[in-house]
Amino acid sequence: MTIVVLQKGQVYNQGMNELYSMHLKITKVENGQFLAESEDIPGLVAQGRTIAETVEIAQDVARKLLDSYIEHGDPIPASLKPISDEIEFNVPVGV
Repeated sequence: MTIVVLQKGQVYNQGMNELYSMHLKITKVENGQFLAESEDIPGLVAQGRTIAETVEIAQDVARKLLDSYIEHGDPIPASLKPISDEIEFNVPVGV
């Protein structure tokens, strides 16, 4: 089962004091947990028990990867776009 989360996750980078948006693809895996990946940030993989937990973990991993890029003098991936004052996204709701 693949769940594509159409929201853009907010990633705060302390070094640059900016918020960026990233696209997450979240898939329900065999053990019932959720796995998040992002084409916007190579190497980003996060797993959690719920979609909300998975998104939170993915944001933390993204922050750490961005901090590493900055620390090593690497450019931030061009696919990440700074967020201005407003962002819209879809939120999954279970019934």
